[in-house]
Amino acid sequence: MNHINTQTKKVMVAMSGGVDSAVTALLCIEAGYDAGGCTMKLYRPPTDDAAGRICGSDKDVDDARAICEHLGISHTVLDFGARFEDAVIRDFIDEYQNCRTPNPCTVCNRCLKFGALLDAALDAGYDKIATGHYARVEQAENGRYLLKKAADPTKDQTYFLWQLTQHQLSHTLFPLGSMTKAEARAIAEQQGLVNAHKSDSQDICFVPDSDYAAFIAKKTGANSPRGNFVDEDGRVLGQHAGIIHYTVGQRKGLGIALGEPMYVKSKNATDNTVVLCRNDALFTSHLDADRINLIAVEHIDAPMRAEVKIRSAHKPAPATVTQTGPDSLHVEFDTPQRAIAPGQSVVIYDGDTVIGGGIIR
Repeated sequence: MNHINTQTKKVMVAMSGGVDSAVTALLCIEAGYDAGGCTMKLYRPPTDDAAGRICGSDKDVDDARAICEHLGISHTVLDFGARFEDAVIRDFIDEYQNCRTPNPCTVCNRCLKFGALLDAALDAGYDKIATGHYARVEQAENGRYLLKKAADPTKDQTYFLWQLTQHQLSHTLFPLGSMTKAEARAIAEQQGLVNAHKSDSQDICFVPDSDYAAFIAKKTGANSPRGNFVDEDGRVLGQHAGIIHYTVGQRKGLGIALGEPMYVKSKNATDNTVVLCRNDALFTSHLDADRINLIAVEHIDAPMRAEVKIRSAHKPAPATVTQTGPDSLHVEFDTPQRAIAPGQSVVIYDGDTVIGGGIIR
């Protein structure tokens, strides 16, 4: 486990029912912590058909409780459903309806996993929380807490953690940050944990079938109205099924034949249009972001060289980053990047260290 403070003896482990959180709890116990497990119930679907596939399902709670019993630690369940609905789902719907592509996992991490859960842990007398995220926390010589990439680049989850504050990072342990997923599963097998081979959860836990448009329609009681596909000059090309069905860079599922591959370039809520373009028109060399959070520094005082990710699966690209205001950034890439989508997170790295991030405008 990375950078354990042995004077901090009481830790609440976020238990999802999965193998990563189970191994996290085990490592905390082995490190000498007085550990307790806690499972958050975040979302209850309106029907039971998806109940087993969402985060905090009854099966997840049962699995987490069984692991805690196996490890000999306490287990509690916290119902944060109302907070999840208000902070995560409402933002998710608002962003899609306003032609942006949100990152609900980053919002959940800030507000729930490292927000409400941390508050509950501190109120209950715990010193820290520990989660099964693949990331690392280190304290710099100047006292700031740094968020750093995991040792396993294929599992690194720092892209989804860029909104964490200094307060949150100072009370957080990431025991898996220095190991691979294979090593975590091997530990689970060696210790006889029942979920050693349980599959990983998906990113959007409350939309298990990935049909975002249907989910939004059910939650709001209204379908996204049909409108026009247009080209970059505004010429009508056909009709779309509603702007929430599309995201920047999308090619498949447009439902229109134009004789050549066409992609979604942008969406306009004002006139309810979806702009289509050829692939080469999807590339741009800059972006602006707001709602920023800086971790490694308090302020970016001068244009800085960095590597920048514009979505979770994006390879970090060299760029120059300039802070343009108290809550805004400008990023100029060395080479144009494809399909930069408003609403997605842009995350800035200096090597393994997360400088900070923002929401693409």
